[in-house]
Amino acid sequence: MDSHLKKLENDSIYIFRQAYRSINNMAMLWSLGKDSNVMVWLAFKAFFGKIPFPLVHVDTKKKFKEMYEFRDRYEKEWNLNLIKGDCPPVNEIDPSLPPAARSAARKTEGLKKILKKYNFKGVVAGIRRDEQGTRAKERVFSPRDDTGKWDIKNQPPEFWDQSNFNYPEEVHIRIHPLLGWTEIDIWKYIKSQKIPIVDLYFSKKGKRYRSLGDKDITFPVKSKAKNIDQIIEELKTTKVSERSGRAMDHEQEDIFEKLRSTGYM
Repeated sequence: MDSHLKKLENDSIYIFRQAYRSINNMAMLWSLGKDSNVMVWLAFKAFFGKIPFPLVHVDTKKKFKEMYEFRDRYEKEWNLNLIKGDCPPVNEIDPSLPPAARSAARKTEGLKKILKKYNFKGVVAGIRRDEQGTRAKERVFSPRDDTGKWDIKNQPPEFWDQSNFNYPEEVHIRIHPLLGWTEIDIWKYIKSQKIPIVDLYFSKKGKRYRSLGDKDITFPVKSKAKNIDQIIEELKTTKVSERSGRAMDHEQEDIFEKLRSTGYM
């Protein structure tokens, strides 16, 4: 592993350990995608092979079958303490949202139910700043109010890797150990560590998925990359955005910020 990846790994492990030391009752989201699997791998390293908190899969029941097969296999192989939470039907979601965003927002409501049921005070999520403009505004440790809302204009400062954990009882903290990683960092780390991933990321018939979500609102992009080396080479020159296959990102200019401000991952 090169020095850049080693530094990213060390930084992420430090974030995991700082969170676990400072926050009572935390969990980690597992979306089954590439970033999420890197996050699981880093958690194993941070805690010497046994993750000391549960993983949460907020299940829309609309993922690709390959994703469910991956989940069921590695839940057992990795000996995960996995909580599977359901999402409400789309007719219970804000009707003012565009169709794909409304469908995606089901995950926000599903997560709220899990937070309330288990009273989690910390939630680890695998977002990256380079992935989307709104996520670039995030902090490593990001407080959310009792409804899951994120105040984008009133975020805590983070100096010298130190963070504030003294929040009111109703607040929970989102923890983002991959915030400083890039898409190409993720793939280089997957290659270096031989981390299992869903094979939908590899090209079939000239197309592959860059980002995985619900099968009815996530689409493949043109690509000839059939293995990790080819993906890394493709990412060095591509002008196609990582989330170009996500339908909701094309519906409304500010829709992603609107969803994240109300609790979307």
